[in-house]
Amino acid sequence: MVYKNILQKTFSYSLLILGAITMVLPFAWMVSTSLKSYSSVFIFNVNEINWIPNPIYWKNYIDVWKVVPFARFYFNSLFVCIAVTLAQVATSALAAYSFSRLRFPGREKVFFSYLATMMIPGSVTMIPVFVLMRIFGWIDSYKALIIPAAFSAYGTFMLRQFFMTIPRDLEDAAKIDGCNYWGIFCKVILPLSKTALATLTVFVALGNWVSFMWPLLVTNSLEKRTLPVGLAYFQEMYQYAQPDWGLLMAGSLVTMIPIIVIFIFGQKFFVEGIKLTGLK
Repeated sequence: MVYKNILQKTFSYSLLILGAITMVLPFAWMVSTSLKSYSSVFIFNVNEINWIPNPIYWKNYIDVWKVVPFARFYFNSLFVCIAVTLAQVATSALAAYSFSRLRFPGREKVFFSYLATMMIPGSVTMIPVFVLMRIFGWIDSYKALIIPAAFSAYGTFMLRQFFMTIPRDLEDAAKIDGCNYWGIFCKVILPLSKTALATLTVFVALGNWVSFMWPLLVTNSLEKRTLPVGLAYFQEMYQYAQPDWGLLMAGSLVTMIPIIVIFIFGQKFFVEGIKLTGLK
């Protein structure tokens, strides 16, 4: 029995180590390539891979801001990501509060109808929404990048399920103290839902930061393009020549910085679990 447990643990750890190596190797190669000059990217030794550049070419991280309007792409991504995240979390929290704590005729039917939109692929609704953006005259503007993404059935469903676990005794006590529905939402529901709100914030921010197809459709000028579209434009500059992979990898790594920061500061919300305060 002891040998069986040892074999199982060894097998499990081996799979985890193999998975970790599989995930880390492409990232390590990206870092290595970003520190190589244009002429040394495809230089390989017969017996080993040149993981550590010699010499280290830091100039890629400076040139990437000059070759394309990378600072503008970065600003657009940050602005759109922050605006969409704040808007989506706010609208999801308000809708979730209405569907979980308020009683009105047809509440369940409206909620399930709203939830059914999750089964419609985004590629199906993309063209109708694009037509609406063109009718409104919002093409190549921040409105087209922000407003369609400001609402989420997934976020509403996630927060609704969490709000329903909050004891109604807290809500009744707040009503006795004179709180209205808005006061209960702000002073009772939201403070007890920090974990769920933070988790949704991380999900929305990560998803919007790497969004590519929608910004590609609704932006025409370089001044409104986000980082994923900007990186694709950077690669298109070398359509008839070999791309400068050192610059491209440097730009990709700079693009990943906000994602890494969000993960570092938001990972505790994934492992803490959902906690509720008890009644005294």
